[in-house]
Amino acid sequence: MSYESRLKNPQLDFLFDAILHLQDKEECYRFFEDLCTIRELQTIAQRINVAKLLTNKVTYQIIMEQTGASTTTIGRINKSLIYGASGYQIIFDRLKNKGSR
Repeated sequence: MSYESRLKNPQLDFLFDAILHLQDKEECYRFFEDLCTIRELQTIAQRINVAKLLTNKVTYQIIMEQTGASTTTIGRINKSLIYGASGYQIIFDRLKNKGSR
């Protein structure tokens, strides 16, 4: 499967190469605490949780209650799930196969 992102550039390539070299969850915590603000990490975590709930057919109302996400955010993530690059689905499939979902 070949995918060419419209966002591709050397800086993002370097970031993704760095992420791919993290070996465990502790290293992820260390790296992302240095890289991102607390709010940025919370926002990213919220987005993937919203995507997981949408994939599991949970209603917007329940997603708002469980995650604190706005309907606008939920709608944007839902649009990504439908029309995006399938990145969420790749991760969810792999997590499901590992029994982590």
